[in-house]
Amino acid sequence: MKPRHRRLLIIALALAAFGGAAALILNAFQSNMVFFFSPTQVADKAVPQGQDFRLGGLVEQGSLVKSGNDLTVKFIVTDLVHRVPVTYTGLLPDLFKEGKGVVAQGKLTDGVFHAETVLAKHDENYMPPEAAKALQDAAKQSKP
Repeated sequence: MKPRHRRLLIIALALAAFGGAAALILNAFQSNMVFFFSPTQVADKAVPQGQDFRLGGLVEQGSLVKSGNDLTVKFIVTDLVHRVPVTYTGLLPDLFKEGKGVVAQGKLTDGVFHAETVLAKHDENYMPPEAAKALQDAAKQSKP
């Protein structure tokens, strides 16, 4: 094999290896990406069907229902315009309370959000930026 052909073969193999590595990295990023949606976006059916996403807003006052024997809880997440019922099995964060901010990650099935993870705000001044923006957008939509 001529040196020129050998050099072209090495370059082609290097490009193929680089392309394969780039494809694997992009696939890993895509499969780990989780988008944030508000209850208004859920009501508008702008959420991915059958895929995990994050739902954020406020826990509606008086909506928290705890199961007697297991760790299943039901509550409603609202952006003060629309409401989404949520079910979660597990321990809730200590700061989880009605009327406070929450972000839940899971899937929407038959109009009920089945959360796998629930996150609560950590102090008086903090709310996830996506949740704060969703509440502001919902408030703007509800005003005439």
